[in-house]
Amino acid sequence: MVERRSYSSYNDGCASAHALDLIGERWALIVVRELLLGPKRFLDLQRNIPGIGPAVLTRRLQDLEETGIVVRNQLSAPAKVMVYGLTEWGLGLEAVNTALSLWAVKSPRLPFEADMGPDTLVLVMRAHARPLPEGTPERRISLKLSDSRVSGQETVDYVATMTTTESTITKAPTVDSVDATISSTTRAWKAVIIAGASIESEDDIAVVGNQVAVQMLVDATKL
Repeated sequence: MVERRSYSSYNDGCASAHALDLIGERWALIVVRELLLGPKRFLDLQRNIPGIGPAVLTRRLQDLEETGIVVRNQLSAPAKVMVYGLTEWGLGLEAVNTALSLWAVKSPRLPFEADMGPDTLVLVMRAHARPLPEGTPERRISLKLSDSRVSGQETVDYVATMTTTESTITKAPTVDSVDATISSTTRAWKAVIIAGASIESEDDIAVVGNQVAVQMLVDATKL
């Protein structure tokens, strides 16, 4: 007689099936994606994931915490707020997110018109990042993104570092030693990185500094 699996488990010895036991529930991998670039408060997660209710988000966070993917921490004074972050094991899921992005970008049903949050857009850039051509000097770009989906939110700051070995984008405060600074809405920057629009065609993008270095960032991270 075949053993009946529970609702929450495939009861399959395959590691990929076990992975789906851990992150296969609706919203689970989206929650993980939102934490790949750093910890966030519950309210930040709820705001950045349109369509998820507080009860469902609470449950997904609990599930991910129980499986060792997510960890809760309380920030020290004066903040004293609870934030959710990924464990070292959980951070390994960026490779899964990257693989899914590289695979799904070929889908004829990819919703190009849908907006994205700042971290999600930067993760797309990281997934497709390529090194600079040989002989090109290192470049650093400050990228400031404001979420087009939510008015009145502060910009989120990132620093892109491009070398002939690799190109990386990390969440970081503005630094002085950059070749250029880009300020943009997510909608406008997505049009450049994903839809192939030119920076000059987007009114919501402002560039200060080396225009050539900015174009190099686009060339190194666009789809």
